[in-house]
Amino acid sequence: MKTILLLRHAKSAWNDTRLSDHERPLNRRGERAARTIADHLAQNGPRPDLILCSTATRARQTLVPLIKRLGTPPPPLSLEDALYLASEGNLLARLQALADDVATVLLVAHNDGIWQLAEALAGRGPAAPLAALREKYPTGTLAVLQTPAGNWRDLAAGSGELVAFVRPRDLTRRRG
Repeated sequence: MKTILLLRHAKSAWNDTRLSDHERPLNRRGERAARTIADHLAQNGPRPDLILCSTATRARQTLVPLIKRLGTPPPPLSLEDALYLASEGNLLARLQALADDVATVLLVAHNDGIWQLAEALAGRGPAAPLAALREKYPTGTLAVLQTPAGNWRDLAAGSGELVAFVRPRDLTRRRG
C-alpha cells in the first residue's frame, strides 16, 4: 500500500507587481492556513517518508511550518523546478518514478495539476469528500489518498481511495 499526500500551496500575495509568479510569497491568510494544515498533518499523520515540493516561493513557504512540526530528523525533501505549474500527467509521472521503499509521499504543488491529479487518482472514497474534491481544490488544501499498488510505477488513474480531503477553513471552524 502507498499513501499520497497532495497539498496545494496556501494563498499567495499579488500586491507586489515586480515579483514573477514563481516568486510570489504567501499572504497572511496563506501563512495561517499553512500553519493550520501543518498542525493537522503533524497530529493526524501520516508522516511522509519523502517530500516533493515545487521551487515556487509560495509552495516552499507552505511547507515551512510542517517541517518544523514533523520533528527531527525531518523527512528527506526534494525541491523540484519541474513541479512548478506541472500538469496532472507530469505529476503522475513523477510519482511513478519514486523508489518503491517510499511508502508515503507528500507532494506540494499548484493548481490545476494537483487538483486534476487528485481527481484522477481518487477512484473511490466517502461520498462527501469525493464531492468536495470534484467541486473545488482551494489553496492550502490537503488530499490524502491510499492505493494498493506495491510499486509506484503501477500507480494509475482510478487506483486510489480518497481517505481525507482537508481544507484549512474546515479545521478553523472545528476549533472555533
